[in-house]
Amino acid sequence: MRHDYILTLSCPDRTGIVYRVSALLFESGCNILDAQQFGDEETERFFLRIHFDIPASLDLAVLENRFSELAGEFAMDWRIHDARKRARLLILVSRQGHCLNDLLFRVRSGQLPVDIAAVASNHEDFAELAASHRVPFRHLPVSSATRDAQEAALVELVDGERIDLVVLARYMQILSPGLCAALAGRAINIHHSFLPSFKGARPYHQAHRRGVKVIGATAHYVTSDLDEGPIIEQDVARVDHGATPRDLVRIGSDVESLVLARAVRWHVEHRVLLNGHRTVVLR
Repeated sequence: MRHDYILTLSCPDRTGIVYRVSALLFESGCNILDAQQFGDEETERFFLRIHFDIPASLDLAVLENRFSELAGEFAMDWRIHDARKRARLLILVSRQGHCLNDLLFRVRSGQLPVDIAAVASNHEDFAELAASHRVPFRHLPVSSATRDAQEAALVELVDGERIDLVVLARYMQILSPGLCAALAGRAINIHHSFLPSFKGARPYHQAHRRGVKVIGATAHYVTSDLDEGPIIEQDVARVDHGATPRDLVRIGSDVESLVLARAVRWHVEHRVLLNGHRTVVLR
């Protein structure tokens, strides 16, 4: 029997990286199933994702020790992930449930291979929806006076449920810098792509008044810079003069759901690597 893993790495770009990594896997009895790579001329960094399996006779710790020596030679940031391990998600939501509903359906129908450990919200609107999918629901109301306690409860939930990824599925609360730091690299947000033009409430109605012809959505990692974290995925839809504000909300909701689902999938499949304030998505 064999078990498959995913190697991800980035390092200063130089010749011989793919050759040396492939040779090490071959000499260890591993079989490469899939591989993607990218060399960024601007940052002079190299990015690599390899999906491979190992024979039952090879201990993973032995392979990691061998690779550690090679990684030191090339100054690699690297990690080997268990390809069969299902990521555990915590979904945060407020009063717009389209992204939550989409993710719940994708998981339940087997389209998205993750486990949703819990849904948490500052409102109770979607308690029944979570229950219908047999997902625990946590009501964590928040106000200016209780924000610190509410975020402490979120961190406790993340730690207690061994959460791999927090998904802000239209969670309309600003996370504190401390919470952003605690979730660095493992929290994804989704929002409309009108920013910075139409900030605040009812952005689609603002866009309608300006007669926009393209609407879209952006999924990105959460940082303390509001809505400015490294972008994972974006998409757009064209509209025309006949579209009402309700039409824009409907179309925008569809785009937001699709973009967030893609970003979540690529993250849990270990396809997203940070490249400074940008991302490399190896598909």
